[in-house]
Amino acid sequence: MFKRLFIVLCGVLLSVPVYAQNILRISAIPDEAPTELQRKFSKVAAYLGKQAGMKVEYIAVTDYAAVVEGLAAKKIDLAWLGGFTFVQARLRTGNAIPIAQRAEDEKFTSKFIANAASGINGLADLKGRNFSFGSVSSTSGHLMPRFFLLENKINPDKDFKRVAFSGAHDATALQVESGKVEAGVLNASVWDKLVSEKKVDTRKVKVIWTTPPYFDYNWTVRGDLDPVVVKQLTNAFLELDPKNLQHKELLDLQRASRFIATRSENYKGIEAAARSAGLLK
Repeated sequence: MFKRLFIVLCGVLLSVPVYAQNILRISAIPDEAPTELQRKFSKVAAYLGKQAGMKVEYIAVTDYAAVVEGLAAKKIDLAWLGGFTFVQARLRTGNAIPIAQRAEDEKFTSKFIANAASGINGLADLKGRNFSFGSVSSTSGHLMPRFFLLENKINPDKDFKRVAFSGAHDATALQVESGKVEAGVLNASVWDKLVSEKKVDTRKVKVIWTTPPYFDYNWTVRGDLDPVVVKQLTNAFLELDPKNLQHKELLDLQRASRFIATRSENYKGIEAAARSAGLLK
């Protein structure tokens, strides 16, 4: 009887999937104020929880590197990354997979801004001035702006009087507005948001140059995440419909018209730019 029971129990155990995902942990690069990130991604977590039928937890981090390390250590399952952070995550983990991006991320841009009283009207005027990037690991707040500056024969490390890193796009705009730095750069999406919400005074800050377009943000999963869960998450983003009021709220929070599928190959240009700018060895 015990032998028969043992055989039955073995059969039951073998029928249970080896991987069972009960809690999904999501995170995001801290490219805006913590309160804004919490407001945005707590609602994303609630939506994904309903779609995937599991508990979803948003984990806030203090810097960009923490998201990459969280994916590598399997403490984060899904993350909102910039293009450069995705490249770093793929190189660090060997298997990070981008599953969705906003339609806007196919042709993303950065805005160079200057204090209106500085007399700066174009890139050439930046030489000898105090300048602020966002985070060191930011695609739109550092990597691509640095790449385009170098293409325009401007070396930030040699040609600027002082280079600062604000840590976030909105912080860069406020530093330029206050005169703490004479100029800076931030992603175009955050700039548009700050202007529309009147959180930046356009009488004190002006746009002096917009970069050519490049691929940027995406949602990335750990490469060893259950394929069934990956499919559920991918569909959850791709099915967001702006005609659905609840979906529109989520899309608006992420400043997206809609989400589309993406792939690692889209970020080869980002990797090349990072190596060219000396930010990847």
